Amino acid sequence: MKPLSEKQIRASFVNCSKGDAARLKLPADYADLPWEDLDFLGWRDPGAPLRAHIVLPPDALPGGAGGPVGITLRVPEKARTSAVKSSLCRICLTGHASSGVSLLAAPRAGVAGRDGNTVGIYICSDLACSLYVRGKRQPALRTRYEESLSVEERIDRMRANLLAFVENVRLPFGA
Repeated sequence: MKPLSEKQIRASFVNCSKGDAARLKLPADYADLPWEDLDFLGWRDPGAPLRAHIVLPPDALPGGAGGPVGITLRVPEKARTSAVKSSLCRICLTGHASSGVSLLAAPRAGVAGRDGNTVGIYICSDLACSLYVRGKRQPALRTRYEESLSVEERIDRMRANLLAFVENVRLPFGA
């Protein structure tokens, strides 16, 4: 992924107001991000702990036209308590201890979102899917799932899963 400016990031959001986008805090490590290892920028908002954000680069979208696309997500107030020992991220398919995956909810874009419609997804709690797929970060799960796919194939699958989620947020409800 090519580095994005603060202005590009703030202008990219499709499911929040311009005011909300102007108030969001960029990642604490923004200046030191490993852009070359990222397929999308994802972070928990340090100024609003119940918010997270994802920004896709322009080339992630079909046709590659336009600028980056950002979505804002709500983080659950409390971590779920369950007997489940492990969970699977639906974007990168990395297995985590149950606390390593969170159900995040994104308001839909436009009128549907203003009416309260959301799209939820179980995703890595730290939004570091790109790093897990590349083996740059390891989950805290004792037993790991081995795949026969190459790193490039896992990256392609992750990008397709993320794009499907973002398109579900962007498209009009019922489309």
